[in-house]
Amino acid sequence: MQDQDYIAKLEKAISEKYGEEAIKNPKSNWDEKKEEEYLRESKILQKKIHKTQQESNNVQTNDFFVSEKLLRKDSKRECSVCKIYSFLRKDDVYMSKFHCCFNCYIQWVEGREERWEKGWRPIISRK
Repeated sequence: MQDQDYIAKLEKAISEKYGEEAIKNPKSNWDEKKEEEYLRESKILQKKIHKTQQESNNVQTNDFFVSEKLLRKDSKRECSVCKIYSFLRKDDVYMSKFHCCFNCYIQWVEGREERWEKGWRPIISRK
């Protein structure tokens, strides 16, 4: 008996604070029209999800599925001039545009971009 009194008091407090909608049974406002609308929207959502999954082309890499767009197999992190492999953020722009690191850009490319674009590269002797 005490549990029912507690539940009744709790429902009353909730309805006073949040309104009658908060304690109503969700099925009380559900009808055939709302069911049809829900099913229609659910099908549309599933089609969108399926389309997105097909476009993403996930690839399994080291036990994880990664979008193929994120895997750039042609991405080069090695400077074509000094052959240093770099993960530095400041090198990203220069690696993608000039295929060299920031330091080589400053030393060999800056001010000579046109010549660099035509294919000129410095001859560096490696010991």
